Parts: sequence; C-alpha cells; structure tokens
Amino acid sequence: MRVSRGETAMNYVILGGFALFALAPVVTILLTSVAPPLGEAGGIHLGNFAEAWTVGGFGRSLGNSVVVAAIVVGLSLVLAILSGYAFGTMRFRGSTALFYLFLLGLMIPAEATIIPLFFDLRALGLTDTYIAIAMPQVAQSVAFGTFWLRAQFRAMPVSLLEAAALDGAGPVQALTRILVPASRPAIVTMVVLVFMWTWNEFLTALVMTPSGRLRTAPLGLANFQGQYTAETALLAAGAVIVALPTVILFLFLQRHFIRGMLEGVAK
Repeated sequence: MRVSRGETAMNYVILGGFALFALAPVVTILLTSVAPPLGEAGGIHLGNFAEAWTVGGFGRSLGNSVVVAAIVVGLSLVLAILSGYAFGTMRFRGSTALFYLFLLGLMIPAEATIIPLFFDLRALGLTDTYIAIAMPQVAQSVAFGTFWLRAQFRAMPVSLLEAAALDGAGPVQALTRILVPASRPAIVTMVVLVFMWTWNEFLTALVMTPSGRLRTAPLGLANFQGQYTAETALLAAGAVIVALPTVILFLFLQRHFIRGMLEGVAK
C-alpha cells in the first residue's frame, strides 16, 4: 500500500508533537540545572553540579544505589534465565501452576507487602542492610524476568536444542552456548528495565533503612529537596546527577534494548 505525501507529512507532524511533549520536561530540567542560583549573575553555571554533589552527598547515595542495583540485576538475571529456561523448554508436572505462582510477583503490589516484610526482616536483624533493600526487589524482578525470558525461550526453534542434543550438549551447555547468545536482545532489555526500576525505587529503600545509613539516590534527592526547596537550580542539578547513570546505560545498550522490545511485541 502506497502512502501519500500528505499522510507521510502528517505522521511526521504527529511524531514530532509527541517528541516535543516528551522532551519538554527534560529540556526544562537541563536548562534549570545550569541557571544561576539565587542572588548570582546570569549565565551558564556548571558549578551547580559540583555544589549539588558536595552539599547533597550524592557520592555516598549513588554508591549505595550502585551496590543495590548490582545485587538486584545480577541475581535477577541469573535466576530469571534459569527459571525462564525451565518453563520455556521443559515440560514437568505442575509447571503451569508453578508458573502462575511466579506471576503473583507481578500482580501483588509492593505496597501491600512492604510493612509485613519489614517486620520479618527486622526480626531477623537484616534491616539497614543491602540485603533488606535488594531482596524484595530481586523477588519482583525475577517474576518479570521469568515471564519475559520464558516467552523468549519458547519462541526459539526446537531444532536448535535438538541439534545441540545430537552434538552431545547437555541442558546447561545448550542454555549457555545456544539460547543465551541467541537471546541477547531480550536479556539486555531485561537488564535495562530491572536496572531502571531498581535505581528509581523509593519505597523499599525508605522503609528498609530506617536509620538512613544506606540512603539510595532517590532518597538522597528527596532529602536534598527538603533542605533546598527554594534553590531550583541546585535541585535540578541533583535530579540530573541522579538520572545520569540510567541515561548512560540506556545510551550504551539502546540498540539491543529496542531490538528486544520489538521482538517482545512481535511475540
């Protein structure tokens, strides 16, 4: 079907409008982050970032977020690959019921379980630790990862596994040498999404660290906002600092991420 020039132009106009709508808040925050603080002359003030970094203590909070994200992404990726492989390629008694049990992790909101979980972890002496922050997020991420990678592995041609079995490859070798390399876009998509969710998580870190010793980046930004409500330039600079790791990761992995998302939609 041929598309007329008018339809093509209208498509570009609509897409351009959506792009402007999405980019306007980002551009506003970037411009505000380099605006002059109160009482100073105009111009571009890149020193806002250094001042926000020092005053807000973002070095420590970002470090805590990096540790938590590494734990959550690493454990979730390994467990989701193994469970997705089992549910996607194997048939065993109770597999359907067990898979739906995994999906409960996607259906039950974190707000419904965070308070009972806090009391359980406090009884075990695990509050104010990286484990208390990371483990609830691992559970939620494994549920999503199992659902995501099960669909990916089920879509792989059965002939690949049959050929691997004929060549003498066991289940572990078939997974690590054939399915995982062939599923790289889907795995990268999961890594990016889990990292973004973990990095932006606020409630779990807030509840599980009552002392504030392991304050993550979103908590550090919220605390910084409470101290410098009137300094919009410093607040915007702090927001840019907190969001920068996610942006950098997406820019490095965007090709695989977009490909994985498109393959997921096709499935």
